Amino acid sequence: MKALEQISNVSSTTVIAALDRAADMAERAGGGDLLGRSNAGPSFAERMSDSLDNLARTENEAAQLVRDYETGKETDLTKVMVAQQVSSLSFQMTLSVRNKALGAYKDIMNMPI
Repeated sequence: MKALEQISNVSSTTVIAALDRAADMAERAGGGDLLGRSNAGPSFAERMSDSLDNLARTENEAAQLVRDYETGKETDLTKVMVAQQVSSLSFQMTLSVRNKALGAYKDIMNMPI
């Protein structure tokens, strides 16, 4: 749970709002559906939101397994360690995607018009 709190002050709603704003700006600049989006699947913002929810769920499950192991409810140390590693990898991947998305947003905002 502390790992989620250690993500910088940029919340998931801020990232989603920035991505939506960048998509709207690109759409207005192109005069239409420049990004080729269709109504067939979820948007990037929805996928990011789902991924953040999945990360939170993974973090909570790993933390619960650790508490269960400490209190004796869980006896399989391997299961606890694997859950922690999955949680850590999920966090690292989410942090990497967030950094790339924010970098792309900054690049778009710094482009001369």
